[in-house]
Amino acid sequence: MQGLAVQLCQETPIPLEAAFGCAAGEMLALVGPSGSGKSTILRCIAGLHRPERGSVVVDGEAWLDRSRGIDVATHRRGVGIVVQSYALFPHMTAIGNIEAALGHLPQSQRRDKARELLALVHLSGLEDRRPAELSGGQQQRVAVARALAREPKVLLLDEPFSAVDKVTRGRLYQQLAGMRQRLAMPIVLVTHDLDEALMLADSMCLLQRGRILQHGKPLELLQRPATVEAARLVGQRNIFPGRVLEQRAELTILDWRGRQLEVAPQPQWAPGTDIAWLIPPSKVVLHRRDRPSRGEAENPVMGSIVAHVALGDTTISTVKLDGNETRTLTLQVRTYVAERNKLGIGEQVALSLLAQAIHIMPAAAPRKR
Repeated sequence: MQGLAVQLCQETPIPLEAAFGCAAGEMLALVGPSGSGKSTILRCIAGLHRPERGSVVVDGEAWLDRSRGIDVATHRRGVGIVVQSYALFPHMTAIGNIEAALGHLPQSQRRDKARELLALVHLSGLEDRRPAELSGGQQQRVAVARALAREPKVLLLDEPFSAVDKVTRGRLYQQLAGMRQRLAMPIVLVTHDLDEALMLADSMCLLQRGRILQHGKPLELLQRPATVEAARLVGQRNIFPGRVLEQRAELTILDWRGRQLEVAPQPQWAPGTDIAWLIPPSKVVLHRRDRPSRGEAENPVMGSIVAHVALGDTTISTVKLDGNETRTLTLQVRTYVAERNKLGIGEQVALSLLAQAIHIMPAAAPRKR
């Protein structure tokens, strides 16, 4: 099997129960809050941490297999690592930092290879600058070039963009995306930033307390989380309890505290099943006061705005719904739409919940007291 295959399990010091794969040329993002085990998993792959049980296999070669007593030393694993501090040698130039990682090549070949790697990360001409003379983004690219200098079989990125400003981060995203097309190796990215994972990764593992809650394409995890716990981790706000009433040919009908909701067909849920459901704030349709639309016929609800904030081009409103629902509903619209409709705290609004955007999940487990 080509690519990376990981199975890890331990109880202490950080619980781990994780299994995933990453193909050559694929970027996998490990996403979760602080303490969820993301960096520990990366350290297990690199050989810097040894789990109680598990295996790490790359292109069919076992780097770790606790059941067979296999534990390849870090310097023999063929990993390239970029950490958030970059860890460059401050007394060396950019090209010197890269040459230091080229010990496997004859001395006569190292300078040319280092120049080639600097060109790959768009730093030609800055070979003789020391880290203190480089910007944060330039230091990050030197760190990537140094990681690639070892000709790794796996590239590990541990929060590599967290130390640079937003504008620089955007440029680095573009450069990494372009560079990836020439890197035929698995790339594992550790990040707490969901937007970063959505922009860069081909697949994503959602982690909580060392356990993988869900593994799949980033957009699928965002829009179709498998559980309420996963939904909360990806920032979904509109999560409500309900019950499946019936399955029709083209609709699933839910009971929502006395209301009936029409949902795009999800026939795997039997009538009578208690469930949870969600709808993204951007899929809640605001009824225009001056011109109704056809979409407003879908699951209409009424309420009053209890919180309202403009965040640049986007405005987020929190709505207390009329009726029996005690949880609030979050509405997200473009700021010009909010201004045109005179949205504000205390305003009454009419909304529709798009049937196609409603996603059903298993009912939330009771919270432990």
